[in-house]
Amino acid sequence: MSLQELMRQRREKLAQWRALGVEPYAYRFEVRHHAAELLARGEAVTETPGEVVSVAGRLMTLRGHGKAGFAHLLDVSGRIQVYFKAEHLGERFRRYELLDVGDWIGVTGPLFRTRTGEITIRVDGVELLAKALRPLPEKWHGLKDPETRFRQRYADLFMNLEVREVFRRRATLTSAMRRFLDDRGYLEVETPVLQPLYGGAFARPFVTRHHALDMDLYLRISNELYLKRLIVGGLERVYEFSRDFRNEGMDRSHNPEFTMLEYYQAFADVHDMMDLTEALVSDAVRRAHGGTTLEYLGATLDVTPPWPRLSILEAVGERVGERVDDLDPARLARLAKARGIEARPGTGAGGLLDELFSALVQPGLQRPTFVVDYPREVSPLARPKRGNPTVVERFEVVAAGMEIANAFSEQNDPEAQARAFEEQMARRAAGDEEAQVMDHDYVRALEYGMPPTGGVGIGIDRLTMLVTGARSIRDVILFPQLRPEEGRAEVEHEGDEAAVATPKGHRAP
Repeated sequence: MSLQELMRQRREKLAQWRALGVEPYAYRFEVRHHAAELLARGEAVTETPGEVVSVAGRLMTLRGHGKAGFAHLLDVSGRIQVYFKAEHLGERFRRYELLDVGDWIGVTGPLFRTRTGEITIRVDGVELLAKALRPLPEKWHGLKDPETRFRQRYADLFMNLEVREVFRRRATLTSAMRRFLDDRGYLEVETPVLQPLYGGAFARPFVTRHHALDMDLYLRISNELYLKRLIVGGLERVYEFSRDFRNEGMDRSHNPEFTMLEYYQAFADVHDMMDLTEALVSDAVRRAHGGTTLEYLGATLDVTPPWPRLSILEAVGERVGERVDDLDPARLARLAKARGIEARPGTGAGGLLDELFSALVQPGLQRPTFVVDYPREVSPLARPKRGNPTVVERFEVVAAGMEIANAFSEQNDPEAQARAFEEQMARRAAGDEEAQVMDHDYVRALEYGMPPTGGVGIGIDRLTMLVTGARSIRDVILFPQLRPEEGRAEVEHEGDEAAVATPKGHRAP
């Protein structure tokens, strides 16, 4: 049977509900119980009907037996069986006969245990809360097609219950990180999403137009420069969970819209931020996961501090079989070309080293590792390393082959920062579209004086991937970016509506 026919039949039932004097889209329903708490009562529930309970949710299965029928109701906590019988419902049994899988209903009645042992609600009262005109997905034995799952996340959440758990754990993770920083005197702040200049990272921005001001604005690629302005203003410890936007390609670890946690602390350096970061992440993982050992794509990741340190210069030199710490551009270009690495136009020695590291070393790093000794060229916002000014005081955290965090001893010398911006503008003129732009106002802020500062940015989506075992960043973003749906034929449901597949996590009565 076609989707159009199934929806036509449901609309007929919609009219029948209204003919009964029932508005099929209710205003409210008093929920006094949830499925999980009722099921947790266990052996205390007997075959003798007991306490009258009130539950609301979506019908996920329906099975009729003449003047009686069983169904499973899914609420925010899980699913519970409900039992309809004409002798208990009286004339309201007609309402049961007009129900479809997918409808939202509220039920009241006593809790009991069936002879097969399943805790069940005997329905003495039923209210239609929202009529579902569209049948639940069944084409993929639930909802398994990845693109459809991401595009119709609303359906994914009720068809694949494990998806709900992913986002609950994500929320626990971010809540734990907030608590950790709040307890250490950090102030949560908000900075602009629309910015007159974009900065703080190497990326192409999304551009929009402000008509009243007659000017272009950019969706932020980072909030770093604004947070450091707050350090200048005397807010010594600040953090923000920010939505950032980068006009780049999409793959298993990249989405053009993503979430970062950035935090900055006055009077601290990159070493202080190392200690803070490994403590923050391990605490958050423990609270969201129940422990500090993760299994991710067949690898075991222990996030317990301390994390190992690895010099990018030494790691790349070891893999290519020769020293690269002199950052000779000709040598690095030769090594990159020999390995099929094509750098962006205008890329210098630092960028080539970073490309070699990303290709040769990073994929093999499983346990969280602090990667240090990055060249100045790829770190224009960081201070030179004490004792070796050819590199900077910076770390990236790499885990499971992905960059999870990035941090600096922040550059607070306004003249040095201005020179670094000028070097970036020269690279931009040479063809590097992702080079950073000159921000005169930020330099002006530094001229007022910024105390020694350490700063860190953590990718929340990627960290959630590790905690939940997700293979793709799209699995941990509720509504990831997708190509337009135009031209995609709508999948029609075949077969009788009563044969709609039972979603994963549900068992028919």
